[in-house]
Amino acid sequence: MEAATEVIPKAKRKAKQKWMTDEILNLMEERRCAKGNKEKYEQIHKKVQEKFNMSKENWINEKCKEIEQQRKYAPQTMYRNIEEITGKRTFLSTGCIKAMNGDIIIDKEKILERWAEYIRELFKDDRKDHNIMKNNFAGPPIMKDEVETAIKKMKHGKATGPDNISVELIEALEDFGIGKVTHLRNEIYDTG
Repeated sequence: MEAATEVIPKAKRKAKQKWMTDEILNLMEERRCAKGNKEKYEQIHKKVQEKFNMSKENWINEKCKEIEQQRKYAPQTMYRNIEEITGKRTFLSTGCIKAMNGDIIIDKEKILERWAEYIRELFKDDRKDHNIMKNNFAGPPIMKDEVETAIKKMKHGKATGPDNISVELIEALEDFGIGKVTHLRNEIYDTG
């Protein structure tokens, strides 16, 4: 594991929010490293929260100033900035749905009945009956291609689990790593 951390460079953490600064990211990394020491962790966490809140407030104030300036000469940009501050627009549900014939249903019980009808219709299976395998719980083995595809779809830079094995480590091991993961998955699958 130590060799892997020396050879594979750790990806730099990116800001998820527009108001996050490098200073906050560095403090977050320092906090992550201090997880074993509760007192130090809480102290750094408090600092991160203070910096984060201050940075967010400054960012919002700057955006508000921009909106005030854009009010007269750039309304389109102004509305874009307002949406950026407030987040995505959400529409509230009216609490009613349409019946099969197009009538609007408001009564809660009838709405539930309509949903049940919709689900039955959605999952209606008109295919002919197929053979059902009985007492054979073993399925086909997990293929190496499936594991490789799953690993490629995984996001990079995510926290590792208790085993400290990251996606980047498995990818760096290339064919050998994918083979080992495939073997392990099949072992778990077979033994339950």
